[in-house]
Amino acid sequence: MQCNVKFYGIVQGVGFRERTRRMAKGLNLKGWVKNLRDGSVEAMIQGDPDMVERLIQYCISEIPNSLVTDVKKRYVEEDDLDNFRIIK
Repeated sequence: MQCNVKFYGIVQGVGFRERTRRMAKGLNLKGWVKNLRDGSVEAMIQGDPDMVERLIQYCISEIPNSLVTDVKKRYVEEDDLDNFRIIK
Protein backbone atom coordinates (compact mmCIF):
# COMPACT_ATOMS: atom_id res chain seq x y z
CA MET A 1 0.00 0.00 0.00
CA GLN A 2 1.13 3.57 -0.64
CA CYS A 3 -0.36 6.64 1.00
CA ASN A 4 0.28 10.35 0.48
CA VAL A 5 -0.31 12.18 3.77
CA LYS A 6 -0.30 15.86 4.70
CA PHE A 7 -0.06 16.85 8.35
CA TYR A 8 -1.21 20.32 9.43
CA GLY A 9 -0.68 22.17 12.70
CA ILE A 10 2.56 22.58 14.65
CA VAL A 11 4.65 20.20 12.58
CA GLN A 12 7.71 22.19 11.53
CA GLY A 13 10.61 23.08 13.80
CA VAL A 14 9.83 20.25 16.24
CA GLY A 15 11.82 17.34 14.75
CA PHE A 16 8.76 15.97 12.95
CA ARG A 17 10.57 14.83 9.79
CA GLU A 18 13.47 13.15 11.61
CA ARG A 19 11.19 11.31 14.04
CA THR A 20 8.96 10.25 11.15
CA ARG A 21 11.98 8.94 9.25
CA ARG A 22 13.27 6.99 12.25
CA MET A 23 9.89 5.42 13.00
CA ALA A 24 9.35 4.56 9.31
CA LYS A 25 12.70 2.76 9.20
CA GLY A 26 11.78 0.87 12.38
CA LEU A 27 8.50 -0.21 10.78
CA ASN A 28 10.30 -1.26 7.56
CA LEU A 29 8.49 1.33 5.45
CA LYS A 30 9.68 3.13 2.33
CA GLY A 31 9.03 6.67 1.16
CA TRP A 32 9.87 10.23 2.04
CA VAL A 33 8.87 13.21 4.19
CA LYS A 34 9.27 16.94 3.54
CA ASN A 35 8.27 20.38 4.81
CA LEU A 36 5.91 22.42 2.66
CA ARG A 37 5.90 26.20 2.29
CA ASP A 38 2.46 26.50 3.91
CA GLY A 39 3.85 25.15 7.22
CA SER A 40 2.54 21.61 6.77
CA VAL A 41 4.51 18.39 6.33
CA GLU A 42 3.92 15.93 3.48
CA ALA A 43 4.88 12.26 3.49
CA MET A 44 4.69 9.43 0.99
CA ILE A 45 4.54 6.15 2.88
CA GLN A 46 4.74 2.69 1.34
CA GLY A 47 4.61 -0.74 2.93
CA ASP A 48 2.44 -3.10 4.92
CA PRO A 49 -1.00 -1.45 5.40
CA ASP A 50 -0.96 -1.94 9.18
CA MET A 51 2.50 -0.40 9.47
CA VAL A 52 1.54 2.53 7.23
CA GLU A 53 -1.40 3.28 9.53
CA ARG A 54 0.82 2.82 12.60
CA LEU A 55 3.22 5.47 11.29
CA ILE A 56 0.39 7.87 10.53
CA GLN A 57 -1.01 7.45 14.05
CA TYR A 58 2.47 7.93 15.52
CA CYS A 59 2.83 11.20 13.61
CA ILE A 60 -0.58 12.39 14.77
CA SER A 61 -0.24 11.69 18.45
CA GLU A 62 3.26 10.71 19.57
CA ILE A 63 5.81 13.21 18.25
CA PRO A 64 6.85 15.47 21.15
CA ASN A 65 6.20 19.21 20.80
CA SER A 66 4.04 18.76 17.70
CA LEU A 67 0.31 19.34 17.51
CA VAL A 68 -1.39 17.85 14.46
CA THR A 69 -4.70 19.62 13.88
CA ASP A 70 -5.63 18.07 10.53
CA VAL A 71 -4.56 15.16 8.32
CA LYS A 72 -5.30 14.58 4.65
CA LYS A 73 -4.71 11.03 3.38
CA ARG A 74 -4.80 9.90 -0.22
CA TYR A 75 -4.08 6.33 -1.27
CA VAL A 76 -2.15 6.21 -4.52
CA GLU A 77 -0.77 3.66 -6.95
CA GLU A 78 2.55 2.31 -5.72
CA ASP A 79 5.80 3.76 -7.07
CA ASP A 80 9.20 2.11 -6.91
CA LEU A 81 10.38 3.70 -3.64
CA ASP A 82 13.51 2.77 -1.75
CA ASN A 83 14.35 3.36 1.88
CA PHE A 84 12.73 6.30 3.74
CA ARG A 85 14.29 9.73 3.46
CA ILE A 86 13.86 13.37 4.28
CA ILE A 87 13.48 15.61 1.24
CA LYS A 88 14.76 19.15 1.73
